[in-house]
Amino acid sequence: MIKKLIKILSGVLLVVVLMILYLSFVGIKTEKFNKRITNKIEKINKKINLDLKDVQFLLDPYSFSANITTKNSTILIGNKRLQIKDIKTNISLKALIYDEFSIDDLQIYTKKIKLKDLILLARSFKNSTELFLLDRIIKDGFLIANINLKFNDEGKISDDYQINGLVKNTRFNFFNKFNANNLNFKFDIEKEKYSLTELKTDFNEVGLSSPLIEVVAKKDLFLVKGQILTGKKNFNINQLNILFDNLLDTTGVKNIRLSSANNFSFNINKKLKFNDLNIESKINLDKLVIKNNFINLKSYLPNLDELVNFENHKIIINYSKNKLKIKGNGEILIKNIPDSINYEVTKNNDKYKFDAKLNFKNNKFLIDFLDYKKKENLNSSILIKGSFKKNHQIKFDLISLIENNNKILFKNLHLSKNFKIIEMGNFNFNYLNNNKIKNQLILKKKNLNYIIEGESFDATKLINKIIDNNDENISLFSNFNSKINIKINKTYIDEINFINNLSGTVNYKDNEIKDLDLKSTFSNNKMLSLSIKTSDQKEKIIKLFTDYPKPLIKRYNFIKGFEEGYLEYSSIKKNGISNSQLIIDDFKVNEVPVFAKILSLASLQGIADLLTGEGIRFTDFEMKFSSNKGLTTIEEMYAIGPAVSILMDGYIQSKKIISLSGTLVPATTINRSIASIPLLGDILIGNKTGEGVFGVSFKIKGSPGDLHTTVNPIKTLTPRFITRTLEKIKKN
Repeated sequence: MIKKLIKILSGVLLVVVLMILYLSFVGIKTEKFNKRITNKIEKINKKINLDLKDVQFLLDPYSFSANITTKNSTILIGNKRLQIKDIKTNISLKALIYDEFSIDDLQIYTKKIKLKDLILLARSFKNSTELFLLDRIIKDGFLIANINLKFNDEGKISDDYQINGLVKNTRFNFFNKFNANNLNFKFDIEKEKYSLTELKTDFNEVGLSSPLIEVVAKKDLFLVKGQILTGKKNFNINQLNILFDNLLDTTGVKNIRLSSANNFSFNINKKLKFNDLNIESKINLDKLVIKNNFINLKSYLPNLDELVNFENHKIIINYSKNKLKIKGNGEILIKNIPDSINYEVTKNNDKYKFDAKLNFKNNKFLIDFLDYKKKENLNSSILIKGSFKKNHQIKFDLISLIENNNKILFKNLHLSKNFKIIEMGNFNFNYLNNNKIKNQLILKKKNLNYIIEGESFDATKLINKIIDNNDENISLFSNFNSKINIKINKTYIDEINFINNLSGTVNYKDNEIKDLDLKSTFSNNKMLSLSIKTSDQKEKIIKLFTDYPKPLIKRYNFIKGFEEGYLEYSSIKKNGISNSQLIIDDFKVNEVPVFAKILSLASLQGIADLLTGEGIRFTDFEMKFSSNKGLTTIEEMYAIGPAVSILMDGYIQSKKIISLSGTLVPATTINRSIASIPLLGDILIGNKTGEGVFGVSFKIKGSPGDLHTTVNPIKTLTPRFITRTLEKIKKN
């Protein structure tokens, strides 16, 4: 009996075990649960209808639940049909036994469905802001998704849901500003966290990819961060602005080829406003061609073209809360000749700071006003540090040039937007210039004033610029009001001549020299002095004196072989108009080509030979003239000497036209005329037929490089000529 009972129980147990195994591994198909599942879904969401096929029942003995699976079902939302690959759910055995049907979770595995249809499904469960946003911006595309939903005791979706899948061929438009085509990525969605991986798209016609983009919901904000990669390609300007969100000034960019890795983060609120944008970009710049239209550097880089090339640059860009930092290095090419540059630029609101190091070897580099030239294939290092605001002054904390033993250093140099000097800190020069002259000079600031001192300085270039420039706005300064004390042991005024112990003061007010007093001596102990005073009537009174004028006259190439004499120059300037007088006494010249030509044309060959031979002496030279905006009017220029005398007037329009006329008379004629003064009628007419005064009148006219001379013999001198000659004779 016991054995039979054991056999029966064993058989029953075996059957039960086999049934459990069968139900666990094979399961059964039934439509028994279809109605219950659809009714339960309707209670959760009345907008959803399920078209279920056969439901497979699998037992899970470990969790005392049943896994219910259906394949190839359809979810109906309005007139939309979503094709479902699998739907799975778990029902507790207790609920089955006591007929208390409830769904603990729901797994949905979709087939390829349209993205907008899936958003519609998601919004039917929970119409959140982010889903509304997605519905607005997504225009096309499809996905395959795995949806895992869990329900609480009230039948509502709990917070530990998970959705992941694959998005393909998506197209979206964000406020007509950002457009993406052929967007593909994988996604993983949890409560308040969204992850996108393996993203690729054409974003505003720029090919982009991303290994990861994350969106985290916090209160009323969504925190977005990720990385975007760009492949190596040529960008147009619009693409570049979109890529860097208009952070960079692309004015003048003609061509650019680069690849980049861009880490970013930002916040976006429910009103779709962006905040706290942070970007870190690592850029491999193959080539950048820009039009140099912001600073005229031609005077420093003589080979510079309109277009400047940058190649093989490694650049890091950081942007955060209106702060932009750019750091990089690479090659700069001037006419395809490469040199290297390192740089760091920071932008805080509208203020820029810059720090650059240029290593010039292959290119020429000039500093024209210092007469410095770095030749090709000679190493030099240039450091530039400073700051500026757009359309405001530029502050250079440091400008340093080192090339072998040559050093040029500026500190705390402030320039206006038109490159006028507002303030100087100090400078230090120790270099050999183009004339092979050593320049050793320093400037130091003391309170509001300055001290310039040094062993030697070549002022040739500076003097030439002052002489050749008639611009009233030649001043180097802007809003400059300071006193400069000068003490230089040796100052060159040309390649050969120099002055010793230059000392004195220059007082600037409102960018102009108010007072100046400079004194020095030549190597032969001859004196040179220059003074400028400003009267109460705002007249600028200039006085120059030297008893060694030869080095000053030497600058004018139409006079050859000037010797001896002394020179006085005085001028009164007011309202841009100057009235001046130049006096040179007791000097001689070997050649005055223009006047030699006049004498030759007048057949006074002996005097012409004298002007081109041993030299001709003048006892007096005086010129009165006025200047106004490039026009010099010579009221009278008179020179008298033992051999010849000249009286002339006219005008000179700077770099345009010269027009002069006058009288030139040999001394023998003048002496004979003066000796006959009591018989004035005889001077003008002559005692005998054919007798009288003889000389030439002349005219010189034309452009500076193309002067034409005409002469006419004269029989009588003008009263003016005689009067001026008598005045000079009486004076002497």
